Amino acid sequence: MLTYTLRRLMFTIPVLLFISFIIFLLLDMAPNDPTGNLPMTIPPEVREKIRESLGLGQPIHVRYFKWCVQFFINEPLNVIEQWFDITIGTGERLRVQSWATRSPVVDLIVERLPQTLWVVGMSYVVGILIAIPIGVISAYKQYSWFDQFGTFVSMVGFSVPTFFTGVLMIVIFAVWLGWFPSIYDTTHQVTDWDSFVFQIRQMAMPVFVLALYNAAQISRFMRASMLDNLNQDYVRTARAKGVKERTVLLIHVLRNSLIPVVTVIALGVPQVFGGAIITEQVFKVNGLGQLLIIGIQGADIPLVQTLTFIFAVLIVIFNLVADILYGILDPRIRYD
Repeated sequence: MLTYTLRRLMFTIPVLLFISFIIFLLLDMAPNDPTGNLPMTIPPEVREKIRESLGLGQPIHVRYFKWCVQFFINEPLNVIEQWFDITIGTGERLRVQSWATRSPVVDLIVERLPQTLWVVGMSYVVGILIAIPIGVISAYKQYSWFDQFGTFVSMVGFSVPTFFTGVLMIVIFAVWLGWFPSIYDTTHQVTDWDSFVFQIRQMAMPVFVLALYNAAQISRFMRASMLDNLNQDYVRTARAKGVKERTVLLIHVLRNSLIPVVTVIALGVPQVFGGAIITEQVFKVNGLGQLLIIGIQGADIPLVQTLTFIFAVLIVIFNLVADILYGILDPRIRYD
């Protein structure tokens, strides 16, 4: 397993470089202009000087090489300096700068990341904890009232868009009942019990909206996988040997059923870091999803390039994690 993991990690290096070049090329060819939001009274020669100051007057291969140096070398060195409180070299190096704010892009991402993890990350965990038991019970008690109700809720959660569910939650629980705040306060800090309770209250609605969507998808996969394994010969053999039903269900069937579900869960993790763009807009959560929207609207190419590439890196990494979990869940799967 270790050899396979190292081999896959070495293979991901050229893959990620190719992905980064494609992202850089597509965004560079997109019909956008960082000076498009400037007043029309600015003369063309001034606009051209602004473009040259942003490095847009250089060939694309030169700009791509500079971005690679800044992202793969300068940014990791800067992180090491901050973590260990040391200085490497002169300590002055070029970083990936946002065209809109003139701030390092990585600093903007780190600033928004906690809000995304608080809301979107928690909703994904809650969705998984809800989906797996529902899928197991629905499959074991097929066509029962629980299965029918779970199927109905899953279809509603998967079919109804999150912006409609979010607005409906705001109208019912924020406007009519007044239980939860309708706008997420990103400046709120948890310092005592009362502030912690307020944090839970303002997280409740966006977490529930996203958890319902995630649970609806994962529970359907879990139910289908459980039904497929419940009819296998090894289940009948275990029952014929007198193995307890709980052991058959939770040890044999559940472990094998989790193998295809692991892929869905692992590949859904990058969506946590990508943020729920629509839900963050509805509840005014200043997360990575909203940061990406701001970058696209403002033609902030370095910000969009970096965020998109980070999402691609997470997809590749968690795809590898899913493959490794296959070998842990099923001892028959060996990669070495």
